[in-house]
Amino acid sequence: MSPLDRTLIIGTRGSELALWQANFIKDSLAAINIPAELKIIKTQGDRILNLSFDKLEGKGFFTKELEEELLAGKIDLAVHSHKDLPTENPAGLIIAAVSEREDPSELLLILKDCVDVRQKLSLKFGAAVGTSSNRRKAQLLAYRPDLEIQDLRGNVPTRIQKLRNESYDAIMLAKAGVSRLGIDLSEFHVEELTPVELIPAAAQGVMAIQIRESDHELFEALQPLNHPDVAEELAVERTVLKLFGGGCHLPLGCYCHKDDGMFQVFTSKADEDDEFPDRLFMESKTTEGLAEKVVAKFAKDRKLPQSVFISRDLSEQSYFRKAIEKHGITIEAHSLIRTVPVITKFDSYILKHIDWVFFSSKNAVDYFFELNPLFPKDVKFGVMGSGSEEMLRRKGHFTNYVGTGNDAADVAKQFAELANGTTVLFPCAEGSMRSIQKGLSADTKIIDLPVYETVMEEEIEASGADVLVFTSPSNVDAYFAENLLDPYQKVVAIGKSTGKKFDEMGVKYILPFSPDEVGLAEAVFGI
Repeated sequence: MSPLDRTLIIGTRGSELALWQANFIKDSLAAINIPAELKIIKTQGDRILNLSFDKLEGKGFFTKELEEELLAGKIDLAVHSHKDLPTENPAGLIIAAVSEREDPSELLLILKDCVDVRQKLSLKFGAAVGTSSNRRKAQLLAYRPDLEIQDLRGNVPTRIQKLRNESYDAIMLAKAGVSRLGIDLSEFHVEELTPVELIPAAAQGVMAIQIRESDHELFEALQPLNHPDVAEELAVERTVLKLFGGGCHLPLGCYCHKDDGMFQVFTSKADEDDEFPDRLFMESKTTEGLAEKVVAKFAKDRKLPQSVFISRDLSEQSYFRKAIEKHGITIEAHSLIRTVPVITKFDSYILKHIDWVFFSSKNAVDYFFELNPLFPKDVKFGVMGSGSEEMLRRKGHFTNYVGTGNDAADVAKQFAELANGTTVLFPCAEGSMRSIQKGLSADTKIIDLPVYETVMEEEIEASGADVLVFTSPSNVDAYFAENLLDPYQKVVAIGKSTGKKFDEMGVKYILPFSPDEVGLAEAVFGI
């Protein structure tokens, strides 16, 4: 006999994914001796398939009918994809439990004849991408303004079939749904975008169990299924969504993740789906007031810097340039160092027995490929940061490992798990700090190949910009050889090795979450 002495009725939508989720909860209840059965309920979102989400009336178009049946006492609990729920429960209903979080990454599924490795996200120029999410559209267009975003509705298998029928060149799906349904994607090229690269919807990857507030006995019975740590992170995401007054139509992504005792929050927001989104990264020891602090950074009347200097040459299409100039901020962009090759040819025999080639910078990729290397068939590529990855793509190669984050020691640790005991070639700068090499084991054969050196520019003038962004230790050395920092100026260092230079000088600085143009733009926006 169950603790509740009755068979529960679980309300669910009828899609494959909704049924998987409802059955998962049913099985979880059975494991704690609570019998249950399913009742399928059709929602507005299931009935109207010819309109995009922003054209549907009101909020909760995948949840309203389930909530009405719950309030009427026709079902005992409703199982939802948490991201579909409005930020406030109807009077009389509460969320009794939340599931563990499935990976909230996004998948870009691409028809194999539409793949172009030389382009960011491996998608050919001008490709048609299917998605009904304004959040995905805004972030995709920020990376690839050439893409044509087209509306895509239907459940997960239906969407995949539309891609198979070549109605689109690519489509975008949440990884969680694909993983839960166990769908084989081998016929497509799949690009996985982490929650840091493309910020997910609030509560993406989590199931919510909703019950009547008055059903105290059921609330207690469901607690073994609840994950308070997940609920704590979701509270931040959903409060951000609520404070922005958002629903599914708002181009807003928010992801909160606890790492090493710190709550990290990533937010992307645009006012319109085709507007370049603002992005923010924020860290805090507590969730108290955290959502409010995030939202305050997006206030229209917030004072932003008037000018920014960055020690890097930027193209007109640069992500950093577009993110900063959107707010009328003036940019000075020029490198304080020059790079020159140190070898013009080398014997390709050294690549014969290479297992990995690892690049720590875009320059290393560029200068190495000028040597026309011939690789063994099964060689793997590792890179530090998305800038190096993008440069490697332009040379026609996919990466097997991309090191993210601003600490080279962390990247070295991750890479060591893949490369220890193999032979690794490191095309690098003359006098490289060898941060990755130091993290590899003694049984790993390391070959250092200096392919370029840096030369400081002469007579570098001080910048009067409000914010100074430094993209390498060499640029710091070059600038401060002749110049001082004014008290009003803020400093951003791209990573810990660059930051170390400021530690030595006793200068305070800001570290971005990721050592790339997106991370640098987040850091400047957060000042």
